Amino acid sequence: MKLSRRTRGAVALAGAASIALLATACSTGGDQGSDGEDITLTITTFGTQGLDGLYEQFEADHPGVTIEATNIDTGGNALTDWQTKQAAGAGLPDVQAVEEGWLSKVMQVSDSFTDLRDYGAEDLSDQWVDWKVKQATDADGRIIGYGTDIGPEGLCYNGALFEAAGLPSDREGVAALFGGEDASWEKFFEVGKAYHDKTGKAFYDQSGFVWNSMVNQLPEGYYTADGELNVEGNEELEARWALLAQGAADGLSSAQTQWDWGGGKAFTDGSFATFVCPGWMLGVVKGQVEAGGGDATTGWDFADVFPGGAANWGGAFLTVPTTSKHPKEAAELAEFLTSAQSQVASFQAAGAFPSNLEAQTDSGVTGESELTAFFNDAPIGEILGSRAVGVVAQYKGPDDSVIQEQVFGPSIQELDSGKADGPTAWQHALDLLDELVEQ
Repeated sequence: MKLSRRTRGAVALAGAASIALLATACSTGGDQGSDGEDITLTITTFGTQGLDGLYEQFEADHPGVTIEATNIDTGGNALTDWQTKQAAGAGLPDVQAVEEGWLSKVMQVSDSFTDLRDYGAEDLSDQWVDWKVKQATDADGRIIGYGTDIGPEGLCYNGALFEAAGLPSDREGVAALFGGEDASWEKFFEVGKAYHDKTGKAFYDQSGFVWNSMVNQLPEGYYTADGELNVEGNEELEARWALLAQGAADGLSSAQTQWDWGGGKAFTDGSFATFVCPGWMLGVVKGQVEAGGGDATTGWDFADVFPGGAANWGGAFLTVPTTSKHPKEAAELAEFLTSAQSQVASFQAAGAFPSNLEAQTDSGVTGESELTAFFNDAPIGEILGSRAVGVVAQYKGPDDSVIQEQVFGPSIQELDSGKADGPTAWQHALDLLDELVEQ
């Protein structure tokens, strides 16, 4: 599944504060290459992972090591880049970021990634939430990735727009409005319809991200836990699709283009009032608002509530392909970037909520930051910690991202444009499933 494009806001946040925070970060030791020569380590990441401000610190702690970083705009494009280089057997970086949505593809060729147990992974594994480690462990017990962030979801909303519509605008009131601990998608769409009836405006930006969230929080999504396709005949998916389709028919979707939003203008001109927000998306929202000429006074806030309960969208891993000429140093870089101190810095830079347990309770996560100031002083770290309770990693099959983007993507656009009703668009998705995914 896609992650965010790099935004001006996320880049701006990854500055001096993150570097200062890491001034006391522990080094994994060593300098230059394992045989004493100056070396260059390459790393490929994607989206707004909040890692950019960390590379100079690693270089300072490892004289003779230079990092060359490549960031790809979305997780989907990063998948294409990795697959192309993997198939060619050349061009892979020393450290490769892998998105949760295509981890299963990586696991099919896990022997082409370094077993990080050779560099102490087993001694480090209790640093991260246990399910993150399990995701990166293959059938032979090889640990091929260190976890970066996880993606617990809360609800971003524009308090000024809510207030103008006669709805509660304070965070506690908004959480109660959607049902609090019993928040449901039915209630979400009900409130959305009331908002639309009052204002004549859309409630959320487009149906794709809503659908993604609806699917992710199910115990099993597009695949069963044992790896079988789980779309056709899946009554839970069909029921949620019906809700989504009705919401689009009721005018609740603003039909924005994913990852575009008119250069951020849609976040500032009242085009929509809510936005589904895993932690890493908060930096995207801030960047889009600022790109659209807005700031903290535009009214965006973050509530400790999510329809349907706990949900996880996204999260990544840092892996070391076996083609790396410097696996020891690459493993050290991956370890450094996923340490508690680094994950605190990543959170402050981009809202990437840590998978590292120590980092989750660090004051750099639970306290004030540029992000909390932007979101009306919302206690973002505390909210995300609350939203992470109950999250269970959903199994992602080898074509999970294909199904999300290429199978359901066109049908979602049909819903938003009004070109097809729910049943018709669902059938179109099944037709594409037969065409694009091996059964």
